[in-house]
Amino acid sequence: MQFIDLAAQQARLREGIDQAITRVLDHGRYIMGPEVAELEAALGEFCGAAHVVSCASGTDALMMALMVHGVGPGDAVFVPTFTFASTAEAVALLGATPVFVDVDAQTFNLDVAKLAQAIASVPNGLRPVGVIPVDLFGLPADYTSIDEVVAPLGMWVIADAAQSFGAERNGASVGSMASMTTTSFFPAKPLGCYGDGGAIIATDPAQVEILKSIRVHGSGTEKYDNVRIGINGRLDTIQAAILLQKLSVFGDEIQARQAVADRYADGLAAAVVVPTTPVGARSTWAQYTIQVDDRAGVIAALQADGVPTAVYYPRPLHQQTAYQGFPIGDGGVEVSETLATSVLSLPMHPYLEPADQDQVIEAVRKAVSR
Repeated sequence: MQFIDLAAQQARLREGIDQAITRVLDHGRYIMGPEVAELEAALGEFCGAAHVVSCASGTDALMMALMVHGVGPGDAVFVPTFTFASTAEAVALLGATPVFVDVDAQTFNLDVAKLAQAIASVPNGLRPVGVIPVDLFGLPADYTSIDEVVAPLGMWVIADAAQSFGAERNGASVGSMASMTTTSFFPAKPLGCYGDGGAIIATDPAQVEILKSIRVHGSGTEKYDNVRIGINGRLDTIQAAILLQKLSVFGDEIQARQAVADRYADGLAAAVVVPTTPVGARSTWAQYTIQVDDRAGVIAALQADGVPTAVYYPRPLHQQTAYQGFPIGDGGVEVSETLATSVLSLPMHPYLEPADQDQVIEAVRKAVSR
């Protein structure tokens, strides 16, 4: 049993992927070849967005979006502490200050009440300019409530949808809930390439043009007259070609992930704390994360029964060496610290057979009843 089965997906798509790669090799446009623009258009069509700018990684996507806002020293950007490092890393790399905020125990997403507390008590010398909610494990954050907090203050929102491209909330698709949304095509993501890749979905055409400039070293209309500071953030043509093939089955895969999640919930809700999906929301189930008391014991028992697991995340960002010097918002981060000791992710992918799902369910039940 595989935790994430990329081989099964590749077997389904191999002929088309081989042909797509061959086309790139034949035309030889390895940088910004035609497949890049084709992918951007296809991604926009999939999520109902007019503007998509591809880039080299999800981290670059965050950096580019922050650069559009001119983020720098003295700026406070509010981020959840229970997430992957990239969200805070991009802020810190630009000289701004990430302020860590707690998450909700049921959804794992940003706690809006604690966000409001953190903004109201920002440390002296810092300007609260924006917030980066993370759609953890594939579930969109509560952007409506977040906007109610930050819009009156003139703050912007960048949606970190690294794990949630293809998800929805209250009829809105990921990509339409914030003025800029970033995503990742890391291989383990629901829509992943065979290397690194990312994209920014933007609603403002002027911001789109700046993003395209930043992506290519801050380029202007003349090749050797760069008009702003930028990065080398282009998506490789071969990765775009691969993603086009994967996008063709992505809708089916989201439905298959939902079926796995439903089966897990039916079989495990009486034994462990299962993830909560608010009414009107659809997750992409990048991870299926339960909460258990004796995590080490459960992991060992599942391993003995042939069930792979992973822990996302064993340590919140505010406890990691690189980030211990950054402020924690008022309201504390107790939920994040508790989750870090109890969360456990189970095998989740569109090609997980029902028999394997039942094996996981039975193994978890047995492990927690020891």
